[in-house]
Amino acid sequence: MRTAHRSISSRFLMLMLAAALLLPAASAPLFAQSEDADENAADAAEEAVQEVDPNDPYALMQVFVDTFEEIDRSYVKDVNRRDLVEAAIRGMLSELDPYSDYISPDDLDHFNEAITQEFGGVGIRVEFDSEARAIRVMSPLPGSPAYEAGIHSGDLILEIAGHPVRDFPAKQELNRAVELLRGKPGEKVEVGVRHVNSEEIEKITITRDLIQLDTVLGYSYNDDGTWDLMLDPDKKIGYLRLTHFTRRSPAEVREALRELKRQGMKGLILDLRTNPGGLLEAAVEIADLFLDKGLIVRTDGRNSIPRSWSAKSFGTFTGFPMAVIINNYSASASEILSAALQDHDRAVVVGQRSFGKGSVQDVIKLEDGKSVLKLTTASYHRPSGKNIHRFPNAKEDEEWGVSPNEEFEVVFNFEKFRKYQEDRRRRDSMTPSAVKSNKEEEGSEELEVFVDDQLERAREYIEQQLSRPATASEEKATDEADEEETEEANEGKKAASLPPLYPIPQDRAA
Repeated sequence: MRTAHRSISSRFLMLMLAAALLLPAASAPLFAQSEDADENAADAAEEAVQEVDPNDPYALMQVFVDTFEEIDRSYVKDVNRRDLVEAAIRGMLSELDPYSDYISPDDLDHFNEAITQEFGGVGIRVEFDSEARAIRVMSPLPGSPAYEAGIHSGDLILEIAGHPVRDFPAKQELNRAVELLRGKPGEKVEVGVRHVNSEEIEKITITRDLIQLDTVLGYSYNDDGTWDLMLDPDKKIGYLRLTHFTRRSPAEVREALRELKRQGMKGLILDLRTNPGGLLEAAVEIADLFLDKGLIVRTDGRNSIPRSWSAKSFGTFTGFPMAVIINNYSASASEILSAALQDHDRAVVVGQRSFGKGSVQDVIKLEDGKSVLKLTTASYHRPSGKNIHRFPNAKEDEEWGVSPNEEFEVVFNFEKFRKYQEDRRRRDSMTPSAVKSNKEEEGSEELEVFVDDQLERAREYIEQQLSRPATASEEKATDEADEEETEEANEGKKAASLPPLYPIPQDRAA
């Protein structure tokens, strides 16, 4: 993030315009003027008006201030002045692009959470059950206060801090519940919980803690509630699912790769489906983990210095085939990572064409950090130079986004995508106690088993690559898990501080 500094001229402009509005009407002249003088003055005034540049910022700011004053003074009802200013800011930004935005003080915490994926809370993902008029627990995060307190997936929260959920404002039940469940680490909150297969309401007191949402997940749970990162233990095919790109994501990916290498991983599937993006820095660092040379991404803008980031040789995980899965909801940082791996032939891309967001937003602090301006300041370009950004009215046959490699396009229609979401949600909602029963259900005829065609196509590719003879370069490949990493190498793999690429929250956690 960087802090915006208003120029002295802009401050002076606003002060002068405000002062002009407060001046009384001109008093009568102290001496008489001749008719000729009056005519000359009128001609000079008319000429001055004609010479005013319609794009002159002083004149345009005068229009803004005049309008603000008239609304504030004469509108039929009282209007909150801050609301007027914020509406004006959002109106200006609406003329730019969909990604430039103003984040008010009321929304700043939620915005920061989207970037950092951390907050003070109890550690559960929740949704509102309209039929039960209660908050349903989707999943407690392993090791979280809620997890340790005995809250399980499927439990219903009927009361929070003495407030019955049924009395929450309509259409605001989930937001109100999250507001009550979150708080400063160390503070306690009491909840009334009805467990699955029980009619009793148990009162549970939970001590809030700092919750850090993992962005690197697996395909299914281990018995202890941690993610199993090995999709195929026999063929040693690893699987990493990246949900966002945050400051911690590169470290999470690095640690997951070390663990997979300890388990003998021979191939890797990286799942970026529905990943909305996040920090450009994170995308660069993660790409650098898999590439030992070459351009990762470059950016340029109207008022910014063109920059580029290239991979470095040390600390690279090589020597195994990779497949990246994307879909039409994979955006921003997801496209930077998948494009870099595709352009350098480090991985094949499987699935559907990505969203097509090729712009960088700079987060500019306003009001000493109480609010922020998220402004598009640059565009980014993939190593091959192909266009990523999907401009308004772009057609399907035009070049934008990241497309799957030839013969690796696997399209999900609406119904298939809905089933994929249901399957993913069921797997994400499992607690350790449900793992065993869930695996038993998968073998029963009652449960419809979802076949993930995109994942299966990625698996097929990895298996094909593993079945062919290794090349000399692959045999000589080194990886980070084989060497003791130095502090210098750690620092070298980190990208310079970069702006976010508009992360989008996908669900609510408390």
